[in-house]
Amino acid sequence: MTISFEDKVAIVTGAGGGLGRAYALDLASRGAKVVVNDLGGSRDGTGSSDAAQKVVEEIEAAGGTAMANGGSVTEAGQMNEMVAKTREAWGGVHILINNAGVLRDKSFAKMSVEDFRFVVDVHLNGSAVCTKAVWETMREQAYGRILMTASSTGLYGNFGQANYGAAKLGLAGFTKTLAIEGAKYNIKCNTIAPIAGTRMTEDIMPPEMFKALSPENVAPAAVYLVAEDAPTNMIVGAGGGFFHAAYVTHTQGVALPEDQRTAEGVADVWDQIIDRAEEFVPQSGAEQGAQAFKKLQALGG
Repeated sequence: MTISFEDKVAIVTGAGGGLGRAYALDLASRGAKVVVNDLGGSRDGTGSSDAAQKVVEEIEAAGGTAMANGGSVTEAGQMNEMVAKTREAWGGVHILINNAGVLRDKSFAKMSVEDFRFVVDVHLNGSAVCTKAVWETMREQAYGRILMTASSTGLYGNFGQANYGAAKLGLAGFTKTLAIEGAKYNIKCNTIAPIAGTRMTEDIMPPEMFKALSPENVAPAAVYLVAEDAPTNMIVGAGGGFFHAAYVTHTQGVALPEDQRTAEGVADVWDQIIDRAEEFVPQSGAEQGAQAFKKLQALGG
């Protein structure tokens, strides 16, 4: 099966280099018209450059169609203008990959509130701003594919990245609600957790690992997750040619009688509470309450 994006329009944020560039090039090579969005700053969010235009030139040199956009993902007016210009030029927006990001790594003890807020604003709020800008268009055309960028830091934690981890796990949760709300409009939403050597990780990874984990080895998963036949509501990790799924699971749990609903009662059954036998993956938040009610009913019966 060949995956094609003919007649599709894609916006990729943070596409002036690294992962975003790899996504934009792959989509364009498969026929998509691509908006290459990049503010062009350094990895801490400062400065600017013409990085987006250089990627557009790469795409055009290979026979593809693209336009550059230098808007900030945190500015709703700029993102709305980007979408309006895209619709005017190409008639719609079918794909959004929220990839733009920054790093301001420090231990939480040394991290300023400003650095925490800034990273959350770019990653989490920026993705919400961009998604809001395309949401009505996708609903109107009854077609949309949206990809959020999470991280192993968000899913599992990492020293020195409290701000980044908070934003990234927030994006996974954001995706899950959008997947539910978008379903009847044929809008599919997924999350990717890349393992990649980019400017964001260049001084964190050993050189040999940095080379092995090229952005091009993440792109196959990202491109599949925005294809017409993509799944929805998935969290997929990708790096170095390795691909896996991650899930937020729910154990079977324990219902305690009223006279045992104390901290000591929880301690007594802790091993049962965390027993992963027969755990399941809820498809919505309502399933947590449904499971609790089911267990409590059984207790009463």
